[in-house]
Order: sequence, then structure tokens, then C-alpha cells
Amino acid sequence: MNAPTSSAHLAAPPGAAARIDYRTEPGQYRHWRLAVEGSTATLTMDIAEDGGLMPGYRLKLNSYDLGVDVELHDAVNRIRFEHPQVKVVVITSGKERIFCSGANIFMLGLSTHAWKVNFCKFTNETRNGLEDSSRHDGLKFLAAVNGACAGGGYELALACDEILLVDDRSSAVSLPEVPLLGVLPGTGGLTRVTDKRHVRHDLADVFCTSVEGVRGQRALDWRLVDAIAKPARFAQTVQQRAAALAARSDRPADATGIALPRIDRTEGADSLRYAHVGVEIDRARRTATLTVHAPADAGPGDVAGIEAAGAAWWPLAMARELDDAILHLRTNELDIGTWLLKTRGSAAAVLAQDQVLLRQRGHWLVRATIGLLRRTFARLDVSSRSLFALIDEGSCFAGLLAELAFAADRAYILALPDAPERAPAITLDDVNFGLLPLVTEQSRLARRFYEESAPLEAARAAIGRALPGDEAVALGLATAAPDDIDWDDEIRIAIEERAAMSPDALTGLEANLRFAGKENMATRIFGRLSAWQNWIFNRPNAVGEHGALKVYGKGEKAAFDLNRV
Repeated sequence: MNAPTSSAHLAAPPGAAARIDYRTEPGQYRHWRLAVEGSTATLTMDIAEDGGLMPGYRLKLNSYDLGVDVELHDAVNRIRFEHPQVKVVVITSGKERIFCSGANIFMLGLSTHAWKVNFCKFTNETRNGLEDSSRHDGLKFLAAVNGACAGGGYELALACDEILLVDDRSSAVSLPEVPLLGVLPGTGGLTRVTDKRHVRHDLADVFCTSVEGVRGQRALDWRLVDAIAKPARFAQTVQQRAAALAARSDRPADATGIALPRIDRTEGADSLRYAHVGVEIDRARRTATLTVHAPADAGPGDVAGIEAAGAAWWPLAMARELDDAILHLRTNELDIGTWLLKTRGSAAAVLAQDQVLLRQRGHWLVRATIGLLRRTFARLDVSSRSLFALIDEGSCFAGLLAELAFAADRAYILALPDAPERAPAITLDDVNFGLLPLVTEQSRLARRFYEESAPLEAARAAIGRALPGDEAVALGLATAAPDDIDWDDEIRIAIEERAAMSPDALTGLEANLRFAGKENMATRIFGRLSAWQNWIFNRPNAVGEHGALKVYGKGEKAAFDLNRV
């Protein structure tokens, strides 16, 4: 296929001035083939060596860069919405004797630190999304590992429900980052080996310090894979295990999917404009204002109307646009450190849409939309930006959109003591109590109140009431309620103070405070990415002139500082 890369107009080194576009479609794919037959979808990884996003490296041995994962993310979303009859996705390779060799090492060696970390974060989110869809939406995943599987390739397999490995005496699974590159697996490998697959820690130690990896029966015995099959029986075994996984799915057999058209946006030098989301960048203050607009009305109330609306249905359209805006800002606007979250429109219309989501949540399209909303808000939670919600006149922080305020590091609500009829408010409904959980599986309110019953019950008792500034602060739903005399100064000072602080320290602070309390596999994956990789990716043993990541493939031996730090 000679189509352009899925992320267009890229000419700068990784992490420099390149502008990444996350919008793509199957006609633009260079690295994946999607085939659907009945209840099974097959995603075949056949990475084009010359299809990298940036110059300076070739994607040999089915190694990947960000562009490969952008396509994977799009393909899985299309299966979710365009092919609701699919119950199981088989991920395999189109190349002989190689499944995937992981992230392209030369790409990583050329990349800035910020590029590496953001690349790992998006890749983490894509893999976590497979598990999210399996857990919540009944879409199962089978890794049909038909060749050597290393590093990030094995991490992709680990995110699937099952791993089937060809037993051909040469194909192995491996995580060779420590011995080869002086870094760690960057997309959840270590955590899934222990937390998900329960590989014994001494065997995991041997596995993760071995370049050649583990093959065949030993891989099965060590719990690194779920099954093995000889080459002559591999295809038949894939079918059998896919059918068994499909039997565990409750996805509908006879539903008709909806098309996901390209997300339409207008991009200016300092703005993004979508139908329901707007972004305005103030480069002097280093802020981006993200404004989410409520629907014009209550929208369709039954599943026939929702299906007819398709991708234009407000919850789905808004979620797709917000997700694209978050990814664009995160990748392309590294200096914009504070995101100001605003809403505009009718709170009543948002609450009416919420009731449809709650009432029809068993329908496949509504469930898939809730899944996209859940993953989009989770993407906001883990973004390394300061988040301030500004609840001012014209706001509609109600129900679903109130989650923006609860995701924020601070929420300011304007008090209008002399004009209470115009005062903005927060309005809760049942959506705020678990429909869109964090990756910890807690609601944001439960996280906010450390699952203490008294404040949670007080908040629940306020469902349906428009809560102005003083009441919102008293219930713990907002940080402060400046009046109209002090509002501009208080917001200005808060933004200026934030901009004067170390972005590194703020990233660590925000991650710690946002994910206080419960831990699970997903939070550990993100926490370890932040703590371990941010440190290790900066150390000379990895990225110094003679570091392992820099000299890989050059015939040189890495020179390590042998002091333990």
C-alpha cells in the first residue's frame, strides 16, 4: 500500500517540532490489516520498514513507532463500533518467523526524552484499552504469536486475554530491555508478568535478564504463555482458542455497526475547533482552555434513534473530539503546562443525555460509547498537565461533564451573591457514582473522598440539585468559590503561580495526588512508567554517549557507570 502515513506532514526528529495527527482510517494504514469473519476479527501486523513517522530509522523485524500504535488504536476503535458482532480479536503477524520485535530501538535512540515517555504513555493506554474492553464490553483478545516476540511485542501479547505461541523450536517470548538496552520494558511488561500472569519472581528475574527469551514448553510451564502449538496445528489451534474466547463474550451476534468518519476539526496557530469541543492556547500564559459544549437538546431517547444518529450522537461525537484534543495537546504542545477546563450550554440537556446513557446502557452502542467516555476521561487523568476547572457563567458542569471538574487538580466556581439566578452550579446525577471510573475502578467522587461514607452520601443526597458556589465547596465538590469581584485576580494568580513552578515537580505531585488510595495493575503500570522510566531513560547508562540505548546496533559495547544509585 502506497498511502501516506497515518500521521501526516512529519519531517523533524522525534520529539522536535513535528506535528502528530492521531486521526487515521483503514485506507491509510501502512502497518496493519483488518479482516472480519463472523464473530472473529483478525488484526495482522505487517509493518512497512519505510513507514516510520520520522527519518533516521527503518521499522525492521516488525518493530514499531508511534505511527504503528496510532493505527492499532484506530483499528480497535473501529472493531468496537463498526463491527459489534465481533467477539474476539486475533492479533498476529504477517511476516515469517517474527511476531514483533517491539519498539524500534533506533527511533528511541534518536528521540528526545519527552518523546520517549509520551510514546510509552500512549502505547500503555492502547494496551490498557484492550483489557478495558475485555473487562467491560465483552471484546476478547487472542495473541497468536507465530514467530519471535520480544520487548514491546510481548507487551502487546501480554495485554491480550490469552497468548498462543508457535512451538517451532525457535520462536521465543522475551523482555530483553535490561541486558540489551539498559532500560526497562516501557509498556507494562514487568507488571503484567507478575500481577496478571503470576510468573514466579525468581523465574521472572531469569526471564527479564535473558536476551534469548524462553521458548515452547518452558514458556508454558513458566506461565509466560497460555498454550503452545506445533506449526502444523497452529492455525487450527488459533481457531479453537478464538472460538472458546468468543463463547465468553456477550457482544451481539446480529447488530449492525455504525461508521466512524474522520473527526472534523479546524486547526489554527493557537486553536482547535470541533463541533462540540474547542481549544484556545495562550502561549504567553502557557495555558490551553478546553471548552466542552453541551448538546443542543436531549437527543434521541431510544436505541433506534441512537443508532440512526450514529457517530453524530452527542456523547460519542464529543468523546471522540475530546480524546483527539487531549492527544494533540499532549504530543504537540509540550510547553502548554496548564489546561483550563470549561463547559458551555444547557445543564438540563446534559442531564437528559445522561439518563439515556443510564437507561440504555445494556445496548451495544451505548455500552461502547460509555467505554470510549471512560477511556477518554482516564486519558485526561494520566496526562502530565495541571488541570484547573473553571466553573463560570454559562457553564454546564452537570452529570457527565461534572467529571471534568472531578478530574481536575482544582475546581474554581464563580459566586454571584448579587445575582444568584445567574450563578453557575455543579449538578450531580447517577453517572457521577461509578459509570465512568478511573483506572482504579473507583468513581472520581469515591477517589476524592477516600471512599468515606459520610461525604459520599452527602453528595448522593444532592443528586439533581444545582449546587452554587458555597454549597459546592461545602460538599467538597469544588476547591474555592471566589465572587465576581475577586474571580479574575484569583484565577490569574493561580495560573501564574502554577506556571512559575517546576514542570517536573508538578508532574510528580499531580500523579501522586490524583492516584491516592487504591492501587491496581493499571496504576502500577503508569506509576512505574513515571518513576522508573523517567529516571532510567535519563541516566547515562542508557542514553549517554556510550549508553546501551545509544550504541545498540553499532557494534560497540555499552560502558556502564557501575555505581548503584
